[in-house]
Amino acid sequence: MSASLNGELRDGRHTMPVRVYYEDTDFTGIVYHANYLRYMERGRTNYLRLIGADHRALFEQTEQEAPGFAFVVRSMEIDFLKPARMDDVLEISTTPQEVKGASITLKQQCRRGDELLCEASVRVAFISQGRARPIPKPLRVAMKADQERLT
Repeated sequence: MSASLNGELRDGRHTMPVRVYYEDTDFTGIVYHANYLRYMERGRTNYLRLIGADHRALFEQTEQEAPGFAFVVRSMEIDFLKPARMDDVLEISTTPQEVKGASITLKQQCRRGDELLCEASVRVAFISQGRARPIPKPLRVAMKADQERLT
């Protein structure tokens, strides 16, 4: 897939451009608050894709260790600082903060150029067969390798 669709890993974090469309805005012409959550979800999904969570071998190895696995948002703290408007080009960044046990904590930001519009701390849990499980080693290694690029 094209790097432009998935964003890119740069300096230990994932960045991805998003254009604001009319459908993303409310009647005042600014981005409806819930759409920031959608942008961030795309960022998290593409971050996992780029560190290898979509690669067939890694997926199959993880599936053997944890059948029916998924990542689910456990908690999120979000601050809305400034509005985005139609036709703005935003950058969504996803930075791993902590990988432990059954969860990973990510810092996500939405920027328009140098302006920080909103940011969130997101804790994502790894589940298998409906229960929290330790993140399998292949994924944990990929996540920690990405996290170590920050230091």
